[in-house]
Amino acid sequence: MAQTLYEKVFDNHVVRQLPSGQAQLLMGLHLLHEVTSPQAFAMLRERRLKVMFPERTFATVDHIVPTHTKLRPYEDAMAEEMMQSLEKSVKEFGIRFFSPSANENGVVHIVGPERGLTQPGMTICCGDSHTATHGAFGALAFGIGTSQIRDVLATGTLAMEKLKVRRIEVSGKLRPGVYAKDVILSIIQRLGVNGGVGFAYEYAGDLFDRFSMDERMTVCNMSIEGGARCGYVNPDRTTYEYLKDREYAPKGAAWDRALAYWESMKSDPGARYDDVVRLRAEDIPPVVTWGITPAQSIAVGATIPSVDAFAESERDSVREAYAYMDFKAGQAIEGTKIDVAFIGSCTNGRLSDFEEVVKVLKDGKL
Repeated sequence: MAQTLYEKVFDNHVVRQLPSGQAQLLMGLHLLHEVTSPQAFAMLRERRLKVMFPERTFATVDHIVPTHTKLRPYEDAMAEEMMQSLEKSVKEFGIRFFSPSANENGVVHIVGPERGLTQPGMTICCGDSHTATHGAFGALAFGIGTSQIRDVLATGTLAMEKLKVRRIEVSGKLRPGVYAKDVILSIIQRLGVNGGVGFAYEYAGDLFDRFSMDERMTVCNMSIEGGARCGYVNPDRTTYEYLKDREYAPKGAAWDRALAYWESMKSDPGARYDDVVRLRAEDIPPVVTWGITPAQSIAVGATIPSVDAFAESERDSVREAYAYMDFKAGQAIEGTKIDVAFIGSCTNGRLSDFEEVVKVLKDGKL
């Protein structure tokens, strides 16, 4: 029977069915960072538990490292406390730590792929909502909460319900000045911030076939903003070329075996989906979020919509956005003065993103 990648990977990692109706799912990779892990480690200590699979567990420091200095202790006392807590825990429990002192740290969703830890057919979890980023490699990747971090540390498993699968096909070529971020914002604009609740999103179509791994990561990263539990792209030659020779990627004969497995994890022709959505790449404009949620986005050439254009349940959020952003209905977004531009988020913080910024600066467009 034809299956989607989601079904194959999920079924391959089921340990048992729980009385709750959920599946106990084995996690192939657990990534940790400094913000959500201290409480989980404290829970392990209280129960005198060990980390079940330290070899599958990796940590980095992500959110708190100052951009202007690496000197310790950090000026921010809370940041220093979190750093010390993580350093103590990884040493105590025997976990590989990508440390700032060794210039190894970075955005947790980028460290995994760059090290070759993120691989097709895996289940991956991390205490961060944007863990869906790893789905770009054909993995099922889930953001989890602190109590779930504890559970994965102690058992290597996660209790989960099986999701529905929505296939989102984008075909054609993007216009100049339109990027992967515009693609995912357009998808969210069409389906809504809650449109993906209960779903895994499978991104497909010839646009994704041509996308680089960086572009795929950008789209998968924001699956959670559309309400989806995870998002993924089927692995292909682009995926394999990215992973080859990276530190934790298979080598030699193990590489050949891995390739065969990865190829088997693709969605089958004829697989059944719970929903299919199709978009034309040519129809996607440059998009900007004007408000306080990704759903409050419009084409750069459009005007701020009125509150009446939104469902009753969204109108309070729209009014809040007007006040917070100092925008008014009917106002043109193009020509709005930009006071501060931040570059380097986990959605668009890879080298290729910075290269695009340099091109714009060289062209004198800012």
